[in-house]
Amino acid sequence: MYDRGISSGINDATALLQAWGRGDAEALDRLLPLVYEELHRVARRHMRHERAEHTLQASALVNEAYLRLIQVQHVQWQNRLHFVAMASRVMRRVLVDAARAKGYQKRGGGAQRVSLPDALIAPEGPAPDLLALDDALKGLDEIDPRKCKVVEMRFFGGLNVEETATALHVSKETVMRDWRIAKAWLARELKGMPHA
Repeated sequence: MYDRGISSGINDATALLQAWGRGDAEALDRLLPLVYEELHRVARRHMRHERAEHTLQASALVNEAYLRLIQVQHVQWQNRLHFVAMASRVMRRVLVDAARAKGYQKRGGGAQRVSLPDALIAPEGPAPDLLALDDALKGLDEIDPRKCKVVEMRFFGGLNVEETATALHVSKETVMRDWRIAKAWLARELKGMPHA
């Protein structure tokens, strides 16, 4: 969950995000100091799910995500939560791309394990690897993009139910229902995937 002490500057961050979305490149330079610590917390959360010997550190993950985000043009940024959720999604892509670049075979061949909430894996089964999770999330995204976003925001981004509801413009009840359904769907998908 995000530190509530970060709330100062939220209006500034939203205004800067909107200016950046309209093409003001300088707005991004002023935005980064306002959201850096928050992005670093999200990166640390992602890195907790990585193997110990992973060569990418949280700061490098933030930097790589930043480099990818600055290439995105003309996004209608809604607010700070929207930006953090998108940054979290980009960080997941960075980690998946790194795993694939390391030559890990799909669902095996030394792929790293990720720790998931108990509801996402069979109690007796091993933790799924990052690539298997990515494949499962892609499948969920094809079926129901909002449920996929709920998983990304809650699990990877660390947003709570209220923050996720705000970012997605839905009720807290909808987020809780989507979270329950998505966890059950992912558990079923991951249980059926082979593990190394």
